[in-house]
Amino acid sequence: MSVVRCNVDAVHIPYVPGRRTPTTTPTGGTVTDNALQNTAGAPDPAVARRNRVAIVLLLAAVFVVFLNETTMSVAVPEIMEDLRITPSQGQWLTTAFALTLAVVIPVTGFLLERLNTRPVFITAMSLFSLGTLIAATAPGFGPLVAGRVVQAMGTGIMMPLLMTTVLTLVPLSDRGRIMGRISIVMSVAPAIGPAVSGLILQFSAWRGLFWVMLPIALVMLGIGIARVPNVSEPRKVPLDVLSVVLSAFGFSGVVFGLSNLGLAAEGKAMMPSWIPLVIGGVALALFILRQLRLQRRDAALLDLRTFRSRSFTVSILFFVILMAVLFGVVILLPIYLERGLAIDTLVIGLTLLPGGLLMGLMGPFVGRVYDRLGPAPLVIPGSIVMSAAIWAMTFFDAHTQVWFVLVTHIVLSLGLGLLFTPIFTTATSALPPHLYSHGSATIGTVQQVAGAAGTAAFIALLAIGTSAAGASTPEAATPEELIAGVHWAFLGGALLSPLAIVAAFFVRKPVQPELSDAELEAVAHH
Repeated sequence: MSVVRCNVDAVHIPYVPGRRTPTTTPTGGTVTDNALQNTAGAPDPAVARRNRVAIVLLLAAVFVVFLNETTMSVAVPEIMEDLRITPSQGQWLTTAFALTLAVVIPVTGFLLERLNTRPVFITAMSLFSLGTLIAATAPGFGPLVAGRVVQAMGTGIMMPLLMTTVLTLVPLSDRGRIMGRISIVMSVAPAIGPAVSGLILQFSAWRGLFWVMLPIALVMLGIGIARVPNVSEPRKVPLDVLSVVLSAFGFSGVVFGLSNLGLAAEGKAMMPSWIPLVIGGVALALFILRQLRLQRRDAALLDLRTFRSRSFTVSILFFVILMAVLFGVVILLPIYLERGLAIDTLVIGLTLLPGGLLMGLMGPFVGRVYDRLGPAPLVIPGSIVMSAAIWAMTFFDAHTQVWFVLVTHIVLSLGLGLLFTPIFTTATSALPPHLYSHGSATIGTVQQVAGAAGTAAFIALLAIGTSAAGASTPEAATPEELIAGVHWAFLGGALLSPLAIVAAFFVRKPVQPELSDAELEAVAHH
């Protein structure tokens, strides 16, 4: 995989009120010195080489942690049988992971400002490796959940670290290409995860998933210790403990409450959903107010001045729609195929594999088109194709052929493949350099909340539909009753999808950051 040669001019010199502009660079000089060296000719080969190494290693590490995240779903039934736990307990293997991500990701904005690239990478991969070891040797359910939580702590750091590093190193004119490569990681790893998991489980027990992942993680950690360069510009930022507490209760409460809504629709709620939603909502409101106050002196845990950028805000709203639809479809299609059409799990995995691979392979092409023509030629047709695919899913019934499901999923993946790279690139490119880490953390946080909301909404509509067809719960539904519920859920997604088409017309490619240092200084002192 080739990575574009990056000029050190892309490492901008950020301005933040009340602090000295950082000057240290990966080559040991200053940003100003290196930039002056490169204005006269070709980029410094040593700098370009170190930049490529950083991006390639981070891409590989993110691929590993994303692959791990999607291998667990296939193993849950076997884990439930082996450890003799109930389905509601088994749900915690994924719920605990999601809650940890919701807590960790908002804090990464602070970590990426305070620490350099290599220490953050080592911390993330060490946590992931430790969690994998704990899970592999877990004697029971409790230690297994603890291992998943530690894994999630490392996973939550990796994606914002990759995004922030790319934004720091790659100039605006080439970001689409690199974001396209990130799309490969984000699409291919989840697509092949269930197939890899199924293959491993053919030859070993569920602990084999972790034993296979552990040496890969340790190799990535060892390479990172030796080769990941320091490319960020750390500065001393105070950690506001109250913000961390409010963030933890706020985001985890909302994600748990939304997830619990989906379980409540199936009759498996762990508690009344309004309790975590109210606690999370109140904590989230207090967290926002706290950040608005702290950002006046440039001390926010998650700087919300990112939303003063029109392109960032529009892209985030677009992203919410995409993630809600994607997570909903991803959770619903396997249910429909397995319980509605009685399709074998291996066939289900093979049916959904081509779409994920297509979405990943489109990444470099979409990135090049974005760099040349901007987002409009991609996001407008992409949103129309996505909407058409979801409307086609509303016609799924008991007599639908697998080939039609396969084609529909491929079309949906085609639409999503045209959307993700432009949305990511537009959102992040609209920000000034010293907000890169906060923008990356915001995107990761929104992904978790929107995904939980989409899953809850689709599962709730599934339950409503099955109940209207005569079933007491989705679990007790006959195939015909379940398919009726699936129709309701896909219809809800189809009705939501035109919002993406409308949003597509408002996405514009920023030619430079939309927030100037003077504007941010004025906001800080407002």
